Amino acid sequence: MIEGARLPRRQQCAVHEGSSRLLKFHAPEIVFGIDSMAEAAHAAVRLGALRPMLVTDPGLIEAGWVRELTGHLRNQCVDACVWSGVTPNPKDHEIAAGYEFYRSHGCDVLIALGGGSVIDAAKGVAILAANGGAILDYEGVDNVLMPIPPLVVVPSTSGTGADVSQFCIITDTSRATKITILGRALVPNISVIDPRLLTTMPEWLNAATGLDALTHGIEAFVSLGHNQLTDHHALRAVVMVTDNLTRAIDTPHYMPARVQMAQAALEAGLAFSNAILGAAHAMSHQVGGLLDLPHGVINGVLLPHVVRFNAEVDPVPYATIAACLDIVDSRAPAMESALALADRLQQLATEVGVPKGLADLGVRDEDVPLLAATAMQDACMSTNPRVADEAQLQALFRVAM
Repeated sequence: MIEGARLPRRQQCAVHEGSSRLLKFHAPEIVFGIDSMAEAAHAAVRLGALRPMLVTDPGLIEAGWVRELTGHLRNQCVDACVWSGVTPNPKDHEIAAGYEFYRSHGCDVLIALGGGSVIDAAKGVAILAANGGAILDYEGVDNVLMPIPPLVVVPSTSGTGADVSQFCIITDTSRATKITILGRALVPNISVIDPRLLTTMPEWLNAATGLDALTHGIEAFVSLGHNQLTDHHALRAVVMVTDNLTRAIDTPHYMPARVQMAQAALEAGLAFSNAILGAAHAMSHQVGGLLDLPHGVINGVLLPHVVRFNAEVDPVPYATIAACLDIVDSRAPAMESALALADRLQQLATEVGVPKGLADLGVRDEDVPLLAATAMQDACMSTNPRVADEAQLQALFRVAM
């Protein structure tokens, strides 16, 4: 356990029964701790960096983190080529531009300093650097055949899990949707997690990424792909987010809460990268692609409704989560506990400023058929614990309006 991350007794609760199937757990080398950013420079050099490409965004430049990291690199006698042409929900044409920058500058190692959008953009550039073609060619599972260049990531938000996952999410601008690229090749070599970086997140991003981590933990725990190697990470993440998100927003420089949120994001990322996700993410990807909205905010709207939908078939894993959060007595009926969990998730989302429904985010009823159709094709639907058809997803979208 990471120092300072001792958790309350309530987290010592039952997890799913063990599995006899062969298990694999993918993870990068992880460096965690306050003031650990310098380790990213050491890691890049260790991976052979002579002309690294540093992928970031204007906000990180303004906050001073890019200056600090490039200084650490210069101390290792390495000058980075900085590219910051990334917007939230990275677009296919941005990946193409990033790859052209990588190629034209003769770069080798990639370093991603930023949130999930920056990290996904760096992964997209790395895919093209090793495999060629266009980024949309790689949609789906295990379509990245050649190993990507070395990748070091330094996350600046507490939620996306992109720094440890085998996912890359890119917006297909022609279809106004997000595609999922999934494969072992996309797990970064080294993830350096310095909780100091979380202190410069704007409040809305703090809330959005925290709810994303919460959704990762819950969906990983109930996923058809869960196992005993992912369950504990998922549950710990859920408890840490629930206990610390509001405090982290209200007191941005209170480091104990930041450290807990950083660890929650890490553990949720490890869980979902290996257990995969479910309907909340499959649906959220489509809304985010259509309207270019913050992913975690959409998750915050959808998650309680997805919990209620899935619990109709099997409420037991949700009841376990509710018991871990001390929401209900452990002897309460499973369905009652699952519904209490959904209500608590909705309450937390409201507390951190998430709109009440998708309509408040700009989703229209006429958008629903397309959103449901594309959600059915999302890789995350394959591990949702309840099988759903397109009509059911349409109904679920409308319930969440």
